[in-house]
Parts: sequence; C-alpha cells; structure tokens
Amino acid sequence: MFLTQTLESIRSQDFQDWELIAVNDHSSDESFDLLQSFSKSDSRIQVFQNEGQGIIHALRLAYSKSSSNLITRMDADDLMPEHKLSRMVSHTRPAAVVTGKVSYFREDQELGDGYRRYADWLNALVDNQNHWKNIYKECVIPSPCWMMHREDLDRIGAFQSDVYPEDYDLVFRMYAASLKVICVPEELHLWRDHPERSSRTDEHYVDNRFLDLKISYFISLDFHKETLLLLWGAGKKGKYIARHLHQEGIAFTWITNNSKKWGKEIHGVILQEAADLLPTDQVIIAVAAPEEQEEIKKELQNSGVKAQYFFC
Repeated sequence: MFLTQTLESIRSQDFQDWELIAVNDHSSDESFDLLQSFSKSDSRIQVFQNEGQGIIHALRLAYSKSSSNLITRMDADDLMPEHKLSRMVSHTRPAAVVTGKVSYFREDQELGDGYRRYADWLNALVDNQNHWKNIYKECVIPSPCWMMHREDLDRIGAFQSDVYPEDYDLVFRMYAASLKVICVPEELHLWRDHPERSSRTDEHYVDNRFLDLKISYFISLDFHKETLLLLWGAGKKGKYIARHLHQEGIAFTWITNNSKKWGKEIHGVILQEAADLLPTDQVIIAVAAPEEQEEIKKELQNSGVKAQYFFC
C-alpha cells in the first residue's frame, strides 16, 4: 500500500552509495512486482522471495544477501528523511550502534496517544543518552532506526535468534555486548501507523508487555544472586513477574502501595507496604502509572538502593 513511497524515500537519500536487499514475505498484493520494477531500474536494489515465513526469516535472508560493512534495516511502510543514511554513516563507529529521533504519523486519522508517547520517550532517550538505563521499560532503540558495523552485528548473533519480538531481543543483545549508543539529535525516521501494521496484527506482538523477555535478560545480565531483590507492585504485571521469579527459585521481598494487599501471601511471599522498605541493592518496579513511578523514584532516592529497573 505504501511501498512506492518507502522506496522513493530511499532513492531520494543524499547519501547514494547504498544497497537495498528487499524481501517479499509472501505478499498477496502486487508488492513483488513493484519491487522487481524498481530493481530493474536501479541496480542497487535486489529482490528476493522469503524462503521461510515472517520477519525473522526475512531478516536472515536479507542479511545473507547483503555485502555492505554498515547495516541498517527498514520497514516497508515507513519513510526515510533524505539525510537519514548520511547522518548515520557519519556517526557510525566500531563497537557501537547509532540511532536517532523518530516520528510517528498516520494519514487516515489522528495518531493515538500511545504511539505519540512512545516516540516522545524514545526521543528523550536520545536527548539524555541514557538508553541502557531504561532498557527494561520498553525497547529503547527503534527497529528501523539503527546502524552498526557488520562485525559488531555478527558478534551479537545478528538475526539468528528465534526469539520474538525480534527487535527487542536484538537490542538486549546490543546491551549485553556493552555496545556504545551514539545518538544523532535529529529526526531520522518517519514511522507510519496503520491498521495492517504487523505490530497490530501479528500474534507475536499481541502482548506488548514482553515480560518473559525482560525477566529472562534481567536474570542473565543484571540479577545479583548474593543480594536480596525487591519487587515493587502487585498488579497484573507485578504478579506475573513474582510468579516467574518464584518458579526460578529467586528470593525477593514484595511491596505494594495497595493497602488492601498488605499481609497477603502470594507465591510464598507476604506483600508489605512501602514503609517497610528494606535496604537492598536491586529493585524491579512493576508500577505503570507515571505519577506513581515519580513517587517511587523519590522514595528510592533516600533508601540506599543502587539499581532500579522499571519493567513498565
């Protein structure tokens, strides 16, 4: 539906030394014919049919056919500002990932508040350059707005993981490899929202909390077994995290601001009030309301907590 606009935005880049590996993922419309038409008129564009099914297989195929030392990805619905590639190329360094600001847009109706808030949050990360401190909250680097050296992408496993969401998993692997995030303080990607976007329709993205992914990486990367872990929040997300920690045999203290839950035992742990906050090194915050998060931050400032992980 939007493919022609996307391709033209790539061809209109002020940096022209690029190659586009386009993969048709079993489309039922005229996308493949359109891609072939562009490929015939522009030798920089190569077109392939997805040998598997879905985005992960498409990424693997595209990567295997690419030859450049600098790698980025692009979604078929979106647009590139004409300076995107030149800005990213000029900032790319070894052992680093380059990203920039993004903007969501929608043509048929007003953009939803959720997308607008996410874009504002991502752009604030660029301004403050604190991506890794916020990685458990949301995916901190947008999937179509990064660039890195091929050697570094290979080092973190490129697109070989079968884990969904594939973009968030890749960013966690960037974090695990301690890649430096280089921020370009400009709008580098125009993210189109529409009813058929895969993030709205694909079963792998139905539950956008992605708690299993977050918990798994927290345990493997940041959890210190020798210290007591504190879990703050006993709503739906808090209970899910508590059950997972319990299943992993991880001891934790559990507190909530909900007075109706004080003294209750869930998963073998008695819920306590925040006033009972004990000195601890690590806290997982599973409270989503922004105003409550700010209050929690204030309380933790004077508690001696060294590491805070917001999971929502």
